[in-house]
Amino acid sequence: MKIGMIVLAGGIGKRIGRPFPKQFLLLGGKPLLVHVLEKARVIADIDRIVITCPEAHLEETRRIIANHGFDARFSCIVGGGSRQESVYLGLGAVADCDSVLIHEAVRPLVTVEEFRTLIAAEDANAMFGIPIPFTVLKGHEYVEDLLEREELVNVQLPQKFDRARLTAAHEAARRDDASFTEDASLFVRYAGERVRILPGSDRNIKITLPTDIVTAEAIYADIIGRGG
Repeated sequence: MKIGMIVLAGGIGKRIGRPFPKQFLLLGGKPLLVHVLEKARVIADIDRIVITCPEAHLEETRRIIANHGFDARFSCIVGGGSRQESVYLGLGAVADCDSVLIHEAVRPLVTVEEFRTLIAAEDANAMFGIPIPFTVLKGHEYVEDLLEREELVNVQLPQKFDRARLTAAHEAARRDDASFTEDASLFVRYAGERVRILPGSDRNIKITLPTDIVTAEAIYADIIGRGG
């Protein structure tokens, strides 16, 4: 079975409050993107890694790939105007693969073991998730309803899908002009198949806000201190 991987690197740095994309933020002296790519590099089972990024940062991303010695398995393409569009374009770039992994450049603390666990999962479609430890309410200006947290899951990446089935689901969503913020929900809606939830990790955080990079530095320092 041939495995492809899509790394979403489409951030523009707006919420992080920086004048450059957050995938270029440094963690332990290296860009967040590089942390992710280094994990993929040691997994021989992954045949192709495609990074989607804004056109304005295509050459810079390619320079990072070259400067850090990533091999021919790694390539970079221009992403879309949305996360969903970027995944769809990435799927086209790995069209010869049977299975596809999807990850985000701004989840740098993912581990090699998590990728390997996902690949080894018997289910063709799987994701990581962790329980929600706090109370969740539905509403905006006023409370409208209570959501049962026992029935909810905090979605984490990476995720794994049958590439052809996910592509067909994306095409159906495009026909409906339907928008999703991640692929498990899109897949369940349009492919009509189950997605296995694997136990995630509290340290696999997504860098979205300025405080997240501070948290990531603390986690990273702890990992280094433990020899991880």
